[in-house]
Amino acid sequence: MQDIRLRAGTATLLSLAAFSSITGAAVVFVWWLAFSRPLQVLQRMRMVIPAILLIAFFGFVLELTGGGGISYCLRMTVIILIGAWVYTMYRQGELLQLGTWLLGKKTGFDLGMIAEMGIQSLELMVSDFSRIRLAQKLKGKRWGIRSLVPAGSILIHGALRRADDNAELMAIRGYTHGGSYCPKFETPARDIIAGIAALCMVIITVIPLSEFFILYH
Repeated sequence: MQDIRLRAGTATLLSLAAFSSITGAAVVFVWWLAFSRPLQVLQRMRMVIPAILLIAFFGFVLELTGGGGISYCLRMTVIILIGAWVYTMYRQGELLQLGTWLLGKKTGFDLGMIAEMGIQSLELMVSDFSRIRLAQKLKGKRWGIRSLVPAGSILIHGALRRADDNAELMAIRGYTHGGSYCPKFETPARDIIAGIAALCMVIITVIPLSEFFILYH
C-alpha cells in the first residue's frame, strides 16, 4: 500500500480482528498472504522469526500454567506479521504526512515528527545490533542469551544519547511546536482493493458466515 492513510487504517482493523479471535487471526493471515508480499516482508524483517519464537515460548508457558497459550500464540503471531508488513512498507516522511493530515499543522505535525524520529531511532538500533553481532563474531565469541544483556545496555544507551542530541539540536534551532507542511498522497487501485478486502475480513470476523447467510435468508 502506497497510501499511508489506508495502510494505517487497514493495519489497525486487521490487528483488532486478529486479536479478537482465532477466526479473526485466520482470515487476517489469509489477507497477509494475499496482499503483503510475504517473501519480501520476511527478507527485510529478519527479526520476525525470533519474535515469533519468543511469542511461542510464552504461549507454551501460558498453555501449561493456565491454558489459552495456543490461541494467544496464533493471534499474536499474525499481529507481528501485520506489524512487519507495515514496517517494510514505510517510507520516510509518511508518518509526518499522516499526523498533519489527521490533526493539523500543530498537534499533528508534532506527533508525526515524534513518530518519524521513533522510526529513525528504531532503524539505528537495528543497525547497531547488527554491528554488535558482527563484532562478537570477529572476536570469536558465540552469540547467546548472556550476550543480550550487554547488547541491550549498549542499544539503550545509544538511543538515549541520540535523543538527547536531537533535543539539544532542536532547542538550538529555536523549535517550539508545529510546522508548515502540505501532505500529498498517492492512492493506486491496488490499495483500494486491499483496503476493501481487509474490511471484508473484519466483517467476517464480527459476523460469522453462517449468521450472515441466516440474515440473508
